[in-house]
Amino acid sequence: MALQIEAAIVDGRMSPGERLPSERDMQSQFGTGRGVVREAIKILKQKGLLEVKKGAKGGAYVRQLDVGNVSESLALFLKQHPVEPEKLIEFRETMDRTITQLAIAHATEDEKKALLKEALRLEHLLMEDQPDLIVTSELDRRLNIMLARMARNPLFEWVMHAIQMGFSSHDYALYEDTVYREKAATNWSDTAQAIARGELMRALGFIGHHYVLLRQCIDERSGRTNTPDAQFLQEENQ
Repeated sequence: MALQIEAAIVDGRMSPGERLPSERDMQSQFGTGRGVVREAIKILKQKGLLEVKKGAKGGAYVRQLDVGNVSESLALFLKQHPVEPEKLIEFRETMDRTITQLAIAHATEDEKKALLKEALRLEHLLMEDQPDLIVTSELDRRLNIMLARMARNPLFEWVMHAIQMGFSSHDYALYEDTVYREKAATNWSDTAQAIARGELMRALGFIGHHYVLLRQCIDERSGRTNTPDAQFLQEENQ
């Protein structure tokens, strides 16, 4: 029964906001008992497909799903299934490269300017002697979501929302470390500047450099300093 109702919701036969028949009517319609009907409603409510209201107009209603609902569920899944830092960084770097290419191709000039403005603001905040890391972390999340939205592909935006809610790419490690903070801040503004100018290869280069910094920072925190990325950065800084 739950699968039948779910199919009706997913394929559009039941619209958001539509009220399900009464329990008695569903018992008659499906030829089953009250317990089965209530269990089906419970299952669909847990999946986020239904909401149950009380009062004169109470009952089970088809829920309007939005990006927040989808992202919240995926974020919870990600929190319950930890991923090792390198796998996460590998995924984020690949995703950022694709999003950046699409953003340069599809975003408006106003959107590109807005991204640059916020990136410069982040850089300014992180250059302070004692930056508010809660504020800068939230701004960093907002920048990532802005960039994903600029790609004009809702799938990237949904996944980015979930990633930002469920876990980060460990960028906090860069912002907490005084050695890396300034480099990471400048890198974001450099990336946004290249996107604003439509300079794809420069933008991709800055993204790659961000993850070189991040890998070295995490390796240093965990006591590993002999990775290829770390050696590359050490040579670059000499």
